[in-house]
Amino acid sequence: MRVLLVEDETAIANFIAEGLEEEGFAVDVAHNGKEGQRLALDNLEEYDIMLLDWMLPGASGIEICRAVRKKNTTIPVIFLTAKDTVDDVVFGLETGANDYLRKPFAFEELLARMRVLLRSSKGEQNTFHCSDIEMDVETHRVVKAGKPVDLTQKEFALLELLLRNKGKVCRRTRIIEKVWDINFEHDTSVIDVYINFLRKKLDTPGAPSFIQTLRGVGYRVNDDA
Repeated sequence: MRVLLVEDETAIANFIAEGLEEEGFAVDVAHNGKEGQRLALDNLEEYDIMLLDWMLPGASGIEICRAVRKKNTTIPVIFLTAKDTVDDVVFGLETGANDYLRKPFAFEELLARMRVLLRSSKGEQNTFHCSDIEMDVETHRVVKAGKPVDLTQKEFALLELLLRNKGKVCRRTRIIEKVWDINFEHDTSVIDVYINFLRKKLDTPGAPSFIQTLRGVGYRVNDDA
């Protein structure tokens, strides 16, 4: 899952980004409105959800939301703001936001609201079954043949992407876009490293690999492994 966070207060932005990354999200952060609007419009099809501060230097969250809605009417948008009057809330929602969270807020509440919107907008499920592997995104739990499997955040995010696209090929570019953020500067061979990590933890000895490699294309999960 890839998130755009536009927040000019560095401490708040870092707090939110770190929390979301711990939950397996790839987070792109902009600290002013102009940069946030550029990222939003340049990567519109890649973001799963946007978190916008209202009062920003360069361009307001309202302006960003309006620009986004001219091109995409479905991506979830949450305003994060100190503005708290009823008129402010109504105005923000009428601009095109899906939700409105007043500062200060608990990170757990933000995460819960994000998950509700993601489920509603994409019809996304939070539990997956494939072969003898089960994943519960809400509880951040993976089980193989009834036994818990300990995964790192990146391993969990990569596995979630593969399971959400079971039966489809996940191309390397899509994996980078959804699991790593916009500042990713490493060679894409890091994907192979994490695929191998998952195979070591999830494959059954002597059986075909749970994750299939389509050379030159990408990866997909094998339901018959």
